[in-house]
Amino acid sequence: MKHPQLTVSARCTRGLARLAAACALTGLLCGCAAPKLGDYAGELPAFDLQQYFNGRVLAQGMFSDRNGRVLRRFTVTMDCRWLGDNGTLDEQFVYNDGERQRRVWRLVKQADGSFIGSADDVLGQAVGATAGAAFNWRYTLKLPVDGAVYEVQFDDWMHRIDSRNVINKAVMRKFGFALGEVTLAFQKE
Repeated sequence: MKHPQLTVSARCTRGLARLAAACALTGLLCGCAAPKLGDYAGELPAFDLQQYFNGRVLAQGMFSDRNGRVLRRFTVTMDCRWLGDNGTLDEQFVYNDGERQRRVWRLVKQADGSFIGSADDVLGQAVGATAGAAFNWRYTLKLPVDGAVYEVQFDDWMHRIDSRNVINKAVMRKFGFALGEVTLAFQKE
């Protein structure tokens, strides 16, 4: 026959172990929470999207898989112009394997200061906003791979460094799972 005090003690120990495991898991999940645009509200220099993406902007970038291995490198030449609250960002991509692509973003600034965007290879509309030195842009891209087209979601973050430089990091997901990241360094001419 078991001693009643040992049984209670064993149950308490198991209960505390479960509680500790639950707390650790909660801590891990909270630690992995995505940043929010408001986290950057007080940062300077302020990111004025219309001012920065106006004229010629150059960029160098790379795509890395979910393990961090760089799969492609590329350069981008952008010709950007605004007419009031309507902007056009004409992007010319040249990849390290010689492939060339073009994407023309059509942007509209909304009354609340946010932006709506569209492009031929974007499904629906992109939605973005600025706060402080950051711009967050979310959209679904129709991505051609080996003769098939996949719809992948982008969570695209740009951070203004100074008057000429912006660093961009975008996480690409499918069914909620990270496929990889695009990293870009923009420089305004």
